[in-house]
Amino acid sequence: MQTTVSLWPLIGVAVIIVGFLLRFNPMLIVAVAAIITGLAAHFPPEKILAEIGTGFIKTRNIPLIILLPLAVIGLLERHGLRERAQAWIGGIKAATAGRLLIVYLLVRELTAAVGLTGLGGHPQMVRPLIAPMAEGATETRFGKISDAVRFKLRAFSAATDNVGLFFGEDIFVAFGAIVLMTTFLKEAGIIVEPIHVAVWGIPTAICAFIIHGFRLYLLDRRLERELRGNAAANTASVAPTQSAAGDKA
Repeated sequence: MQTTVSLWPLIGVAVIIVGFLLRFNPMLIVAVAAIITGLAAHFPPEKILAEIGTGFIKTRNIPLIILLPLAVIGLLERHGLRERAQAWIGGIKAATAGRLLIVYLLVRELTAAVGLTGLGGHPQMVRPLIAPMAEGATETRFGKISDAVRFKLRAFSAATDNVGLFFGEDIFVAFGAIVLMTTFLKEAGIIVEPIHVAVWGIPTAICAFIIHGFRLYLLDRRLERELRGNAAANTASVAPTQSAAGDKA
């Protein structure tokens, strides 16, 4: 006998999407989404509060686990980790910001696909290594870059890590979202093996790699056009000044 499944609790997903689009506080968005989801599922207020409290108790040690590596990263940065990364990538003449980030995107997706999600991340990899290497590769090719270009490279570095992790971990069969989906479907009377869900994440991951890789290719083209043009304009403006100084002498 097939039972009717209410989809109203999924309204919490819409609340999260709208909240992030409007740039509200993430903690506020998640709390409101949890309350709205509970009300849509006809939970009494005391049960909603109990579930939120239980979730907090279970995850209260996670911030400590996340913060502990920051001390090590900060110590390495103080002793020149960022400068060494820039100098190393600067010695590779064929390196560009786009090529570097494409390689990192591939590595990030592959490692996340086998469950090694902790090998990357914004505090562990992007800030101390990936972003400085992208900046160093760009400065090696075009000279000193502006703050606008520097921030753009940092944004693309962070986005590359996000894309690689988000779509790569969907292939890992023991990923929490896959377990959640299979459990939800099982309660609805639809039996799906986790391996089948993971396999169908592969085409999505490939498409994400191609699309974001093309964006990184366009980033290289844009930097080449803008920075080469600025360098030529600066050279042209300096030449008349030097000529006028020579005439006065």
